[in-house]
Amino acid sequence: MKIKKFEVGPLFVNCYIIYDERTKEAVVIDPGDEPDLILDFIKEENLNLKYILCTHGHFDHIGSVKELRDETGAKVVLHEKDIEIYRNSPQIAMQFFGIEIEPQPEPDILIKNGEILNTGNIQLTVIHTSGHSPGSVCFYTDGYIFTGDTLFAGSVGRTDIIGGSMNELLNSLKKIASLPDETIVFPGHGPKTKIGIEKKTNPFYHEVI
Repeated sequence: MKIKKFEVGPLFVNCYIIYDERTKEAVVIDPGDEPDLILDFIKEENLNLKYILCTHGHFDHIGSVKELRDETGAKVVLHEKDIEIYRNSPQIAMQFFGIEIEPQPEPDILIKNGEILNTGNIQLTVIHTSGHSPGSVCFYTDGYIFTGDTLFAGSVGRTDIIGGSMNELLNSLKKIASLPDETIVFPGHGPKTKIGIEKKTNPFYHEVI
């Protein structure tokens, strides 16, 4: 398994491409902006993009979904509880940030907790981690977790926005605390970290452990 990270857009979102070197099947997580950058890498590596995975529906994480879907035919994947946030993202982006994004295509697959997505020999398990938004999810594969805006190095996603809940977020942190301490965390913003490090140093984990 290979992981390629791009930092995209005005809010510096971490977009990840995960791919199987042998089969060339791939997924992209949170393509928030700069579709040409993402597509160029897919073409350079001769990848077959199978899924466009959205950790949640906020505009800064989905701004390039349409371009990637139109170009590759990959299926758009979102948790069912974030569908309204996803649909309303262009209006929110303009109203609060003055950023213009296109309306995004309807998701092809609405996921729930515990579902498994396969790409090549890679299995990604969906972990529903509400709090930052009602339908926020993490994607877990052995040794790695992609946390969107649920967990950052030393912090967590904000909950003072529509659909946010600190109580739910703390419960979600507790849920992923059961993963091995050496699990590498790839967040939606900022540097990577590890579950064990966050359990010891993240002030929000002090609320639940």
